[in-house]
Amino acid sequence: MLSTESLEKIDREIAKYPVEQKQSAVMSALAIAQTEKGWLANETMDFVAEYLGMQPIAVYEVATFYNMYNLEPVGKYKLTVCTNLPCALSGGNEAAAYLKQKLGIGFNQTTSDGQFTLQEGECMGACGDSPVLLVNNTRMCSFMSNEMIDEMLEELRK
Repeated sequence: MLSTESLEKIDREIAKYPVEQKQSAVMSALAIAQTEKGWLANETMDFVAEYLGMQPIAVYEVATFYNMYNLEPVGKYKLTVCTNLPCALSGGNEAAAYLKQKLGIGFNQTTSDGQFTLQEGECMGACGDSPVLLVNNTRMCSFMSNEMIDEMLEELRK
């Protein structure tokens, strides 16, 4: 179900925990699986559950709790804008509105070319840097003015 490379990465994560607690690597395993597959289909989560010796429902609970996991296909670039109260008061809502207008999509939608998915996010722990957004759950962009959003989109389109 997953490549040898992904399984080796999961095994390195499992090795960080006592043998009887390998299920503690579930978040890392899901992230690794998502990186390979692009999103987490039920069959992928079932595979992770079996690999870690867990009940599938326990894996689903983790995957559905955190918004970093994609439970349906997303664009090449998932843009998550923080609209939690501190960011909303410091330009987060305006940044989100600008992205919606610029991309021609709303939250939880993907552009017709499959390049961008826009999502609303909760606190990213960078309130002083707002507005902030994440690109593919790994790259945090701070102080996102309209000009900086334009530059970021242009960079990603290349």
